[in-house]
Amino acid sequence: MHKVVAINSSPRKNGNTAAMIDTIFSILDEREDITCETIHIGGQSFRGCKGCYLCKKNQDRKCIISDDYVNECITKMIDADVIILGSPTFYSTLTSEMKALIDRAGTVTRGNGFLLEHKIGVSLSPVRRAGGMNTIQTMNNFFLLSNMIIPGSSYWNMAIARNIGDFQSDDEGISTMKNLANQILWLLDRIA
Repeated sequence: MHKVVAINSSPRKNGNTAAMIDTIFSILDEREDITCETIHIGGQSFRGCKGCYLCKKNQDRKCIISDDYVNECITKMIDADVIILGSPTFYSTLTSEMKALIDRAGTVTRGNGFLLEHKIGVSLSPVRRAGGMNTIQTMNNFFLLSNMIIPGSSYWNMAIARNIGDFQSDDEGISTMKNLANQILWLLDRIA
């Protein structure tokens, strides 16, 4: 059984980022050997990495900061075969919650023996007009630094969407997400 976990850092739980993830899941869910789960972290209070490296010293697969949801996210990422990170573009980059998550998850998983190595990593972002490439690239850098595999699609993993529901009017964005889902399936079959 393949596990896919999507982490949505939009403050809008049912906004465009969720719709993009749901479009991918609508294709992945057709397979009986795949389970999909979305974790919504938008609006939660996450602190960034303290740079203490106790996670590396302790070798317990956990961040020393334990009063938030990050360690649960890290565990789900370690258990998954595919990790989807979704963040709307805020001021030409990702949300502060997503940045805190990838900083801490990256430090923990790299410091404990590259725990995400060879997993599939997918980033996506709804964007009003510009700045989306920086958002996507920042999440992709997390995947690359974790020795993960990043599938491509027919275009960048973005949609032109500002207001809730705008994604549904972006035909190219919808097509890109569907193509991305098929790339994930292709990679999963090759890796298995």
